[in-house]
Amino acid sequence: MAIGLSGLCLAHCLASAVLVAMLASAGGVLLDPIFHEIGLLLAIGLGLLALGRGTVEHGFMMPAAVGGLGLGVMAGALTLPHDGAEVLYTMIGVAILALGHDLNRRAVI
Repeated sequence: MAIGLSGLCLAHCLASAVLVAMLASAGGVLLDPIFHEIGLLLAIGLGLLALGRGTVEHGFMMPAAVGGLGLGVMAGALTLPHDGAEVLYTMIGVAILALGHDLNRRAVI
């Protein structure tokens, strides 16, 4: 489920970039900083829940560390100006977070 949510976040980033390129007036809503800040807060909350629960269940810290790095990259992307760099860093952070969730899933098996 967590990997799916990370994938949805990645799809949002890509869709926002395409939408902004096609419809600049509609892109203002999706690129509103509060939209991304709320999304990041949800990602941090769900990431802490999923990765923390996995750490307690299987005792491996690596998935939580990798996932935390991904969340940190995503948070750092919010400090960048709204251009291609912000989207790129957000997508990199989402990919790292998804890797953490995948490591978490594999540690249970």
